[in-house]
Amino acid sequence: MAKKADAQSPAPHVADSHDLIRVHGARENNLKDVSIEIPKRRLTVFTGVSGSGKSSLVFNTIAAESQRLINETYSAFVQGFMPTLARPEVDVLDGLTTAITVDQQRLGADPRSTVGTVTDANAMLRILFSRLGAPHIGPPSAYAFNVPSVRASGAITVERGASKAEKVSFTRTGGMCPRCEGRGTVSDIDLSRLFDDSKSINEGAITVPGYKGGGWNSRLYAESGFFDPDKPISTFTQQELHDFLHREPTRMKIAGINMTYEGLIPRVQKSMLSKDKEAMQPHIREFVDRAVAFTTCPECDGTRLSEGARASKIAGTSIADACAMQISDLAEWVRGLDEPSVAPLLTKLQHTLESFVEIGLGYLSLERPSGTLSGGEAQRVKMIRHLGSSLTDTTYVFDEPTTGLHPHDIQRMNGLLLRLRDKGNTVLVVEHKPETIAIADHVVDLGPGAGTAGGTVCFEGDIEGLRASGTITGRHFDDRASLKETVRKPTGNLEVRGATAHNLRDVDVDVPLGVLTVITGVAGSGKSSLVHGSIPAGAGVVSVDQSPIRGSRRSNPATYTGLLDPIRKAFAKANDVKPALFSANSEGACPTCNGAGVVYTDLAMMAGVASTCEECEGKRFQASVLEYHLGGRDISEVLAMSVTDAEEFFGAGDAHTPAAHRILGRLADVGLGYLSLGQPLTTLSGGERQRLKLATHMADKGGVYVLDEPTAGLHLADVEQLLGLLDRLVDSGKSVIVVEHHQAVMAHADWIIDLGPGAGHDGGQIVFEGTPADLVADRSTLTGRHLAAYVGA
Repeated sequence: MAKKADAQSPAPHVADSHDLIRVHGARENNLKDVSIEIPKRRLTVFTGVSGSGKSSLVFNTIAAESQRLINETYSAFVQGFMPTLARPEVDVLDGLTTAITVDQQRLGADPRSTVGTVTDANAMLRILFSRLGAPHIGPPSAYAFNVPSVRASGAITVERGASKAEKVSFTRTGGMCPRCEGRGTVSDIDLSRLFDDSKSINEGAITVPGYKGGGWNSRLYAESGFFDPDKPISTFTQQELHDFLHREPTRMKIAGINMTYEGLIPRVQKSMLSKDKEAMQPHIREFVDRAVAFTTCPECDGTRLSEGARASKIAGTSIADACAMQISDLAEWVRGLDEPSVAPLLTKLQHTLESFVEIGLGYLSLERPSGTLSGGEAQRVKMIRHLGSSLTDTTYVFDEPTTGLHPHDIQRMNGLLLRLRDKGNTVLVVEHKPETIAIADHVVDLGPGAGTAGGTVCFEGDIEGLRASGTITGRHFDDRASLKETVRKPTGNLEVRGATAHNLRDVDVDVPLGVLTVITGVAGSGKSSLVHGSIPAGAGVVSVDQSPIRGSRRSNPATYTGLLDPIRKAFAKANDVKPALFSANSEGACPTCNGAGVVYTDLAMMAGVASTCEECEGKRFQASVLEYHLGGRDISEVLAMSVTDAEEFFGAGDAHTPAAHRILGRLADVGLGYLSLGQPLTTLSGGERQRLKLATHMADKGGVYVLDEPTAGLHLADVEQLLGLLDRLVDSGKSVIVVEHHQAVMAHADWIIDLGPGAGHDGGQIVFEGTPADLVADRSTLTGRHLAAYVGA
C-alpha cells in the first residue's frame, strides 16, 4: 500500500502573528517620543525612578486608549452616560487588547460601603440566607443593610374598560436597621459645643461655625419670634427650648425675605453631619470632631441589620455573624455547608472567599468599611473579581501590586500575576520591588531621571540584561542595605498599655523616643491599629498616613504646600499690584479657560476633548498679568519650574524669597525635586502624594513623626535619600516611628517592633522587640528570616 507523504506543517495562520503591542511616538506628560514593543501573553514590568514616566506610558497611554476604543463601540446614547476620554498623545498604538486596570485608587468612603458590598460576596450570602435561613423572613433584600423596609397603601386608578379606583397596599422587607439606617453607628451631639446657655442669642450664645456675628444664620434664630433673643438660654421654658433645638421646618419672613426656620440640631445635622468629614473645611471639621461622638448603634449593636435579619440563621449563624467573621474562617464555615439545592451558589461563594485568603486578605471581614482599606488592600480587593474570570487575551494593568505587602506575602502576589499570564493574558506591572521585577519575562526601564529629566526608555529586555545595563535600576537592582554597627540610645519611652483596637490582643509595649523605630509584620498583623489607634495624632504627634489628598485638577504642589502665598506676595511687592492677580483661581485667571489652562469640550456622541486654551496657550493667566516680572520671570514661568530650579531661583538674587525657599527646601528633602510647581495633584502617584504631605508637615512643631509606609512608590535609588531624611529628622531631636515592610528601612532602624505571628486573629501580638541585629540573630519570626536573607547574614 502506498504510504502517504508526510504532510508539511501548515504555515502559521495570519491571525497568530499579532503578538506585540506597538507604541510609537508617545508624548503623554513627560514622555519624549517613546517607541516600544511589548510582547503579548507575557509579564512585562515597567520600572524607573519616581516620576520617570511609567504611569504616563502604561496607564495614560496604553490603558487609556484601550478604554477609549471600547467606549466608542457603544451606541451614542450609551456613550452619553460614560466619562468622556481624550485620545492620548501618541502617533501609533497597534495590537491593543481589552485593558483591565487594577489601580490603587481608594474604594468609596461611603459608610454603607463594605468589603462585602464591593465584591460579590455579600450578594451571594444574602441569596444563601434567603434560601436556607430559618425562620424565613423574605427575599435577599431582607438581609441587605442598604435596603429599608417600606410599607405603603392607597388608591390607584385601574383602566380596564371603565376606569375604577382600587385600594392596594405595598410592602418591601429590607434588612436596614431603622435606628442607624445601615451605618452601624449613631451620632450623639454634645449640646454644650453648640451653644453657651449662660448667654442670650443676641449675646452670641450659638457657637457653631457660621452662626456668629449677626449673619443670616444667627438672625434667623434672633428674629424668629419663638423666644426672646435677649434672654439667656438657661432660662428658656421647655417649649422655647424645643423650638430652639428641635422645631420642624417652618416657613417665615425675616427682614422681608422668605426663609425656612428649623431647630438648631436638625439644621446642623443636615448642613454638617450628613457630609463627608474629609471634604469639610478644616475649622468645620474641628468643630464636628469636638461636637459629635459616634457610638455603636444600640439597636443593632453595630451590625447595621434589622432584628429580623439578625434572627434568621443557618446552622446557628446569622448573616451578621457571617459578615463579622474573619474571611478565612467564613470560607471554612461555607465549606462545611452541604445543601444540594444551592450547590452552584456555594461553590461560587467558596471560590470568592478562598480568593481573599489566597491574595493575603483572609484577615479582613466582610463588614469592614471599604474606606478604611489601604491603597494596597483596595487594589488586592479589586483583583479578586478577576482571579476567577474566564477572560483570556486580556491586558491586565497593575500599579505597584506589592504596596503594603510583607516580603512573605510578595511571593504569593507573584504567583497570582504569573497565573493571570499563564491563562493567556498580557500582564503589565508598574513596580519597584526587585522580588517582582525578577519574575518578569520582559522589563522596560524608564528614566534616566524624573520629570523633565525622564520620559525616555533606558533599557528593554530581560532581567540579566537589566543587571548589566548600567541604568539606575540596573545598578541598584542588587543593592542590599547592611545592618547599622551602632544604634542610637532612646531618650524616653511612649507607653502603650492594653491596646485592643481591631485585632490587637491587649498589647503592652514601650515605643522608644528620640530614635528611628520601625514597626513591622505581615499585612493584617495589627501595625496600623497599634500606631494609629494607640498613638493618637494630637499635641506633639505628626501623623502622615496614606489617605488621599483632596484636591481638584486646579490643585498643585504650590497651592497645597502654601508655597503660592509667598510667591504671590513677592510678585505683588515687586510690581506694586494686588497679590490676587497672581492666582489662577482668582483675579488673574484667563477668562476663557477660567485659569484651568485647558478647555474641556464635550462632544456628546464622541469622546470629549481637553484642548490647550488658545487665549492663554495653557499658561492659565491673563496676558496683562504676564507682563509683571520677578527676577526676570513671569508667574507662569515660575509655576513651570521644577522644585530644584525654583529653589535656586528663590534662594538668591532679585527673586530672593526666604519663605518660599524654605518650603522648596523641604520638598527637595523628601525627593520631590523633579516635580513642577504647577503640576496638577491629580497626576501625582500615591507615593508622591505621601511625600508631599510629609514635606508640608515637616514645618510642624511636633516632636513625634508617625509615617505609614513612606517607601510606597519609591525607586530603589530613592530609598537611600528617604533614609537620609529620616536620619536628619531624628538627629534634629525628633522621634520617628515608621510602619514599614521594606528591608532597607528595617536594617537602618535603631529599634524594631515586630507584630504577628500571622494576620487577623492569628496576629495582634508583639513577637519581637529589639535592634535589627538581634532580630537577624534571633530569626524566630517571618520578618527576622526575610531580613536575614536580605542582609546576607
